[in-house]
Amino acid sequence: MNAAGLILAAGESTRMGSPKALLDFHGETFLDRLIARFTAFCAPVVVVVGCEAARIRSGIRLASIALFAENLDYRLGQLSSMQCGLRMIPESAEGVLFTLVDHPNVQPSTIEALIQQPATGNRQPATALAIPRFQGRRGHPMYFSAELIPEFLALPPDSQAREVVNRYRNSIRFVDLDDRGILDDVDDPAAYSRLLDTK
Repeated sequence: MNAAGLILAAGESTRMGSPKALLDFHGETFLDRLIARFTAFCAPVVVVVGCEAARIRSGIRLASIALFAENLDYRLGQLSSMQCGLRMIPESAEGVLFTLVDHPNVQPSTIEALIQQPATGNRQPATALAIPRFQGRRGHPMYFSAELIPEFLALPPDSQAREVVNRYRNSIRFVDLDDRGILDDVDDPAAYSRLLDTK
């Protein structure tokens, strides 16, 4: 599967108090960790920055192996950043692996499982989206077919990406995994502290 990666790191990190992309986890920044894991399976990997864009780009080691998109309208929310990044996805991509930068603990096996399209007999089943689950709870990253990119781009600014996801709820492939990292949503210092306690 020819997949591109998309990582959103454009938010203001208001509750955290500093850019989440630059937080340390096991000796590397959140963003470096995600870039490394995504590039093992995806090409290209697009990172969307916005608030403190220059600080984030200069604060990571792997900036040279990712493509960066700067969302000047990042205050409009996550959808604007997603749309900014999707415009850089090449036409050759068959799908997009998408995540927010505050999910750094996702395992490589999870990424591989999401991108793989299981065959049924001699034909591939039509899967619009693949979403991971841990103990019944959905998490990140999410994989979706490149055919959905125009629909995400067509959403108005006051919409949410879940509107497209809901349109294809009957075509979702849920992937049940033993990876608690898909649920690690690090929005504030308390959540970051819990992440650092992860073995």
